Amino acid sequence: MNSTIKLTILGGVDKTGIEEPVKIVEVNPGDILGIVGPTGSGKSTLIDDIEQLAQGDTPTGRRILINDTEPEMGLRVDPRRKLIAQLSQNMHFLADMTVSEFLQMHARSRGKDPELMHRVIELANRLTGEPIHEDEQLTVLSGGQSRSLMTADIAVISDSPIVLIDEIENAGIKKQEALSLLSGEGKIVVVVTHDPVLALMASRRIVIKNGGMCDLITTSAEEKEMCNRVSEVDDWLMDLREIIRRGDLVEGVA
Repeated sequence: MNSTIKLTILGGVDKTGIEEPVKIVEVNPGDILGIVGPTGSGKSTLIDDIEQLAQGDTPTGRRILINDTEPEMGLRVDPRRKLIAQLSQNMHFLADMTVSEFLQMHARSRGKDPELMHRVIELANRLTGEPIHEDEQLTVLSGGQSRSLMTADIAVISDSPIVLIDEIENAGIKKQEALSLLSGEGKIVVVVTHDPVLALMASRRIVIKNGGMCDLITTSAEEKEMCNRVSEVDDWLMDLREIIRRGDLVEGVA
């Protein structure tokens, strides 16, 4: 199903009721679309419009199309048919079960092999410096572990072809690898971010001002090169955080 999904955003109005300069944005499987702009500009509102598959019935008046057509009502209201998964900084599990029990249950509910849990845990452990074990209780996982596990779960088990990510730059996971994992599985990834690495990883980014989509920028070759350079620094900082977290000395770290 993922390979057939195309997401289209049709522009509406900004906070003052003026038509958005960006009229249409089309996103295909494997694409990473960034959403950038000042705090309070309306980035999360755009994410909400996509999550709700808005049809001119939100304050922005935007419309969201799936494969160039208005989605049927069942896709909007039936959680079993939900096309969209969402990741945020504030994510913790409440279920009283182990990691393996949760993943196996989710796999069975999707009609998939419960043994996929091993693949999910393997991938999750690539995204976090805090190892996740299959016999751990979900409720004791840290925020970073929880987000890493959900990212891997969405990539491997979830049928949702669209993933919305709302500011995970301080979420305690290897964010570039998380985006690469999801897009590599053919997911459409839409990420709200202030982080230059995540913004420049996207092939395009929507600029939001005063609640409206004011520009759509295609990432240039120069920006991609800058992203690679900044990523090296970001990876170094992630390693440094893990050294400090373990209680080790940082002497000689280069």
